[in-house]
Amino acid sequence: MKGVVLAGGTGSRLHPLTKSMNKHLLPVHGKPMIYYPIQTLLKSGVDEILIVIDKKNLNDFKNALSMGELSNLNYCLDFQEGALGIAHALSLAKDFSNKDEILMILGDNIFEKSLDVKDFRGGARVFLREVDDPHRFGVANFTDGRISAIVEKPRNPTSKHAVTGAYLYDYSVFEKIESLEYSHRGELEITDVNNAFIQENSLDFRLIDGFWVDAGTIDTLNYADEHLKKSGHNWLFETI
Repeated sequence: MKGVVLAGGTGSRLHPLTKSMNKHLLPVHGKPMIYYPIQTLLKSGVDEILIVIDKKNLNDFKNALSMGELSNLNYCLDFQEGALGIAHALSLAKDFSNKDEILMILGDNIFEKSLDVKDFRGGARVFLREVDDPHRFGVANFTDGRISAIVEKPRNPTSKHAVTGAYLYDYSVFEKIESLEYSHRGELEITDVNNAFIQENSLDFRLIDGFWVDAGTIDTLNYADEHLKKSGHNWLFETI
């Protein structure tokens, strides 16, 4: 299993902090934000990681990834030119995957615990969390205990189960991405990828345990920092 962290984008929801720094390098409890998704991949059994970034941030990422706990990290970098969507960024991992399974995490998502990748039989797996504000996320609709559709930021969500920023795919994901059309936002949407797996009846899910936050806004970035301070210990890399 290979790991992918998506760490490109403009970070517009975090302006003005991201006017001079990539959001994934902003500090969260004394560590660059990207350290947390990397930790999650390592704790979940990944030992080779591709990080997708914007080329202009190359030196900043190289510096951040050469320090401390990450000095021996087995990683490589690739570059996404323009805001073309999560699925487009994932497509850059096709050769890197070497036809292996891919565990992908969005670089602004912080998970306290490892992800459940056990018993994965191929297809796709999403990781869900019940939330109070599902309209902010992709939301899973259920029929007979299975996900029947994922709806992006629904006005009237039918469940409170948000799709978090972690995804597990087999190699067929790249064929599905190649068949996508760009959305009205000019992006290749990861929700469309997941719904393609649902149509094949090959998507399952796991509920996540422990703390999780999408730290891509000022409020949630501050919340993540405060939570980690109040937790009484820094669990970053403690079990690797």
